[in-house]
Amino acid sequence: MKSEIKTALILGIIIAISIGVTSTIFSSYDEETRVSNTSSNEKPISQIDKSEFKKAPNLVGITNYLNTTPEELGKKIDGKVVLYDIWTYSCINCIRTLPYITAWDDKYAEQGLLIVGIHSPEFEFEKDVENVELAVSKYGITYPVVLDNDKETWEAFENRYWPRKYIADHEGYIRYDHIGEGGYQETEKIIQELLKERSNALGMQTISTEKLVDIDEFEHSWLRSPELYFGYYFAQNRNQLGNEEGFRPNQDVTYSLPESIQRHNFYLDGTWTNLKGSMKLVSDTGIIVLPYSGKELNIVTSGKTSLEIYLDGLPIKQSVSGTDVEDDGSVQVDEPRLYNIVQTETSEEHTIQIVANTPGFEIFTFTFG
Repeated sequence: MKSEIKTALILGIIIAISIGVTSTIFSSYDEETRVSNTSSNEKPISQIDKSEFKKAPNLVGITNYLNTTPEELGKKIDGKVVLYDIWTYSCINCIRTLPYITAWDDKYAEQGLLIVGIHSPEFEFEKDVENVELAVSKYGITYPVVLDNDKETWEAFENRYWPRKYIADHEGYIRYDHIGEGGYQETEKIIQELLKERSNALGMQTISTEKLVDIDEFEHSWLRSPELYFGYYFAQNRNQLGNEEGFRPNQDVTYSLPESIQRHNFYLDGTWTNLKGSMKLVSDTGIIVLPYSGKELNIVTSGKTSLEIYLDGLPIKQSVSGTDVEDDGSVQVDEPRLYNIVQTETSEEHTIQIVANTPGFEIFTFTFG
């Protein structure tokens, strides 16, 4: 009996670890995580033994270059402090970091900082260079952005998260690594320290820039629903679809809303095609219902349509409407991207209902704040 119990415990631990690893293969990350840090309380930055740091890998498998050319970018990287920002344009966590990154570009570019946006897509539509160009323009990005559509550079960095920032010194050593949102003051201080180190090494005058960029940081609610995926591949092992019909890969499935629903699960009504990364509406009308927790709710979607939005059974009020909700309570989907649907001051529990009346409407994910 004891050996059977021990075997069961061991198997349970192995299964738990396997599920945990699977669920973090590719993740958008809103937590503040510092992986390595160049600063040290014991010794000045100039005395750090660089043998403990890896060199930044080459940018490989790049399909398109925005705001630069391959030749120009290669010359710019040489001898600069380089912040590599791995992001994708429909990731809400990535979007929240962009005001800081663009501000650092404005503030430090002339002092030797080069920012390189590595756009590694999560969904197929994010591989379209025209979609990325629209996002680059929308967010005021003027630094170089490279399209890593096959994630070759992502793999070269051994990355698994959106967003992720790596900072390499003027000799190409990665001296700082940050996963997710947050840590902005710490990151900027690292930039300042590495720029000073570069100036000292090159015999240049150091410009005093101790004052940090002052931007209000998004305050996450700890009481919020997890990110929910509509594609069968991304949703594996998550049990987020509440309909008893479940996922049926690459099939058209007619769903019906059940009598009872549970929080943090989404429910469908109508006929939908189950795709790897999304659900696509087949019937003339489709309904999505989700009981959730949070102060912000977003959807990533595509397909030109007008969505009707209801909160707790009533048309959504302007007082809690997100930035993409019209005065009449609708959302006009005109391009594949993230749409902000609900904004409240504190975390609240609600049931969102989205009605789509155009076949071809496609939904990828719910995200929360």
